[in-house]
Amino acid sequence: MTKLFVIDDEREMVDLIAVGLKKRGFSITTFTSGAEALAAIPTSDVDVIITDLNMKGVTGLELCQRVMLDRPDIPVLVLTAFGSFETAVGAIRVGAYDFVTKPVEIETLAIAVRRAAEHRALRGQLARLEEVVANTRGRGDLIGASPAMQQIYQLIDQVSATDATVLITGESGTGKKVVARAIHERSRRKEGPFVALNCAAVPEQLLESELFGHSKGAFTDAKQNRLGLFQQASGGTLFLDEVGDLALTTQPKILRALQERKVRPIGAEAEIATDVRLVTATHRDLEEMVEDKRFREDLYYRINVIHIPLPPLRTRGGDVLLLAQHMLRHYATVLDKKIVGLSAAAAERMLAYEWPGNVRELGNCIERAVALAHFEDIQVEDLPEKIRMQQTRRSTAMSGSSLPELLSLEEVERRHVLRVLEACRGNRTDAAKILDLDRKTLYRKLLRWGVSDD
Repeated sequence: MTKLFVIDDEREMVDLIAVGLKKRGFSITTFTSGAEALAAIPTSDVDVIITDLNMKGVTGLELCQRVMLDRPDIPVLVLTAFGSFETAVGAIRVGAYDFVTKPVEIETLAIAVRRAAEHRALRGQLARLEEVVANTRGRGDLIGASPAMQQIYQLIDQVSATDATVLITGESGTGKKVVARAIHERSRRKEGPFVALNCAAVPEQLLESELFGHSKGAFTDAKQNRLGLFQQASGGTLFLDEVGDLALTTQPKILRALQERKVRPIGAEAEIATDVRLVTATHRDLEEMVEDKRFREDLYYRINVIHIPLPPLRTRGGDVLLLAQHMLRHYATVLDKKIVGLSAAAAERMLAYEWPGNVRELGNCIERAVALAHFEDIQVEDLPEKIRMQQTRRSTAMSGSSLPELLSLEEVERRHVLRVLEACRGNRTDAAKILDLDRKTLYRKLLRWGVSDD
């Protein structure tokens, strides 16, 4: 239950707010003095503070300043009489999270409280990310605490103890090569080579030579003997990425090499024994390709002894933030920039985004953000436009716990701007002043949201 402090030197106002918010499921502690509230904060587990601005003794502005100094993790909502816009703006500038005008509408206040509580929960998670990243049970560069990734870790542990062939499937960018390398590094073959080939990147006419090697003079450009990848990977692991792109003419040759554990280089008379553990990966549906006669059924069953399906990033909840923080540390070092984390606003946008390019897209986003960042925390403006403009709603989970559903920052901004505009009775000059925007910027936002001059 969200715990609130409600502070106002008018007992009637405190009681009115307390009754209304209790009916909406909040736990309330009331104060009629700013000094009393400040004295109680150090020993209290409070999530959000609601305070009137104009109070005797310690004013709401002074209380807000003290909270920002001593407990910056607690968001403060300030209540201000209609028309006291300068005071409200002053409170926002010293660190208040938001303000609500009097006379108070309880439902409007409840929405603001929920948003502030969600914001605090997210900031708390971000503050713990460094420790979580350091202690996350991962495999090599694999980072994740979601249930889906825990299952992947368990599979890697089981697979690594054997020499069985492995098929890794998943959308592009989910980290299939990282999983393959993790399997190799935990296996008895870890001292041997890890050799990788993207089958889709090699022309069909060159692939056989790449895999099996060739003898000098086997064809026009064969000026010397060349070891194939099966030989280069002997004693270790051969990883064939995008195996679904193999030509039908090449597939039976790979099947034979796996079954007989021998290869014959192009132009050679004798076969050469090999000792490789094969791991393959694809983003294609191989079962469908088998049905359509585009992939050999016997090869499919030979490479699919153990199947590891990688989940897309959009289903991994708070792993997005874990991965982002891990990548942020890496790129901050590479680019020699003092970037320590994500702002809560940037994190909200990243959690709301669907990540069609998965981990690869996230890495691109973080590298760009670190390169453009002007502050120690990544801000919303540092993110790519399609992530900045994200407007979908989505709930998230991290380390087995759940956050309430979050609004995209764009939607939060839209609602807040329209609420301020309504409080100003449609006066855009006053609204722009409160929002600390110039009028042209406000007009552009309203135009984008389809708000007419009426």
